[in-house]
Amino acid sequence: MHIPDGYLDPISAGVTWAAMLGYGYYAYKHSDLSKNMEMILALAAAIFVAQMLNWPIPGGTSLHLVGGALSAILVGPFDAFFVLLLVLVVQALVFHDGGITTLGANVINMGVVAPLVGYVVYKALRRYGKFWAALVAGWASITVAGFAAGLEIGLSPAFPYGVAISVPVMTMWHALLGIVEGLITALVVVYLSKRAPQYVRL
Repeated sequence: MHIPDGYLDPISAGVTWAAMLGYGYYAYKHSDLSKNMEMILALAAAIFVAQMLNWPIPGGTSLHLVGGALSAILVGPFDAFFVLLLVLVVQALVFHDGGITTLGANVINMGVVAPLVGYVVYKALRRYGKFWAALVAGWASITVAGFAAGLEIGLSPAFPYGVAISVPVMTMWHALLGIVEGLITALVVVYLSKRAPQYVRL
């Protein structure tokens, strides 16, 4: 899902950077960083390792686990933003996984869209059981984030394919991967709920 440099034109890159900084300030104001710092760092490390596994897909990008829903369920959507921000900054600056000009778009997709969607879906479905709620939350989070990534690159004049191609391709593949993301999210949430419920915020 990491959008590399060159896929977004300067205006799209600038707008997504501005949106990332604006949401980051809002998330900071509504976060609980001092209370959850250990969990945030542990989650960032675990998700960083999990995202090292990438599967290439048509269109020049790749599939991998995101961890947005899992982070939001464990520490809330605003602290989850900082979990994914840490992961994406290190990946962009050290491993060149995702571009610097596209960091704003990547953070929006994986650090804003995925946690918020996962949080809302899990909260709405929790009454039906944590396993199924977390499974659907994980699936929905990565599917909608994939849709957002497809929309961003499809609208960019720098990308050779329009939204008619980029959105279906990104959404379809991420909907398939979402089954794995949802299953992992559900298993982790259920395990922690039983063994260490203090680490599950919702």
